[in-house]
Amino acid sequence: MDSSSDLALTEAGAVLAAEAARFASFGWMRGTSGNLSMVTSRDPLRLAVTASGLDKGELTSSDAVLVDDSGAAVNGGRPSAEAALHARIARLTGAGAVVHVHSIAAVAVARRRLDGIVFRDLEMLKGVGRAAHHEDVVLPVIENSQDMAVLGDRLEAARNPLMPAVVVAGHGLYAWGADPRQARHHTEVVEWLLELELAEHPPGPPRHRPSGQGQP
Repeated sequence: MDSSSDLALTEAGAVLAAEAARFASFGWMRGTSGNLSMVTSRDPLRLAVTASGLDKGELTSSDAVLVDDSGAAVNGGRPSAEAALHARIARLTGAGAVVHVHSIAAVAVARRRLDGIVFRDLEMLKGVGRAAHHEDVVLPVIENSQDMAVLGDRLEAARNPLMPAVVVAGHGLYAWGADPRQARHHTEVVEWLLELELAEHPPGPPRHRPSGQGQP
């Protein structure tokens, strides 16, 4: 990388470190779990992604890795395992930043809402650009996979263009926005909705499991 690229990555790393510390303080990125990214270039597509295996509450500006549109590291470093999915979300949605957190609410609620989570008549829906009343807003839930290509296919098939987030069953939440600030707001709003759902309806046995479980 040239000096300008180094500077851009360091600046992005500082932003991601601050965002990660915020989410870690909420208990959404315990241990080394979760990852964040932000787009640094559109043509060609490049993203700064948090490095793998690090405590997300202790990141510094140097703890970001530059990846290409497939999620592969451009100039060394080890990005988070889900970097390929971050890149795919950025390509698919035009997002400028992606957040992935491992919250209890996301995992617990998705256990019994495998066909999606429906919200209605809540003021907080305005935080994801939806009407607060008289509209069903669906948060998609997809089955997990360790294969990021498979997981990306599932996300693309299930994605609701009106909801900037998807829950991965047994895993956590992905949310995105035009920039890190909007991605943070979307993450916090969707987490609030999930926490409300969990408080009102404690989890029981899965209500529905899609056919062809384990298949792309």
